[in-house]
Amino acid sequence: MEQTKAVAALAALAQDTRLSVFRLLVQAGPDGMIAGAVAEAMDVPPSTMSHHLAKLEQAGLAVSWRTSRLIHYAADYAGMQALLTFLMADCCRGDPRACADLVSAITCNANSEGAVV
Repeated sequence: MEQTKAVAALAALAQDTRLSVFRLLVQAGPDGMIAGAVAEAMDVPPSTMSHHLAKLEQAGLAVSWRTSRLIHYAADYAGMQALLTFLMADCCRGDPRACADLVSAITCNANSEGAVV
């Protein structure tokens, strides 16, 4: 990932609603959520939510697809991985032991039904 794309992604996440939406989409998994359900979950008007979702998509952090009249959104996991890789590329002067605690802290915690908690 080039630095300008990383800046755009970080700028998209530097807004309270968009950060919350991105985290919700990450929790929703690859199937994502319908735009209206995202707006309802965030208690944000649909037109405002469309703006936030578009910003996340432009930043490479969300993807969308249409089925009939419904627009689905999901986290772009490849975009998220690219951003995290960019941020960590020069971590710890190449000594993986120095970053071990950080890497171990980034784990998916799922409950018995598979939902991220």
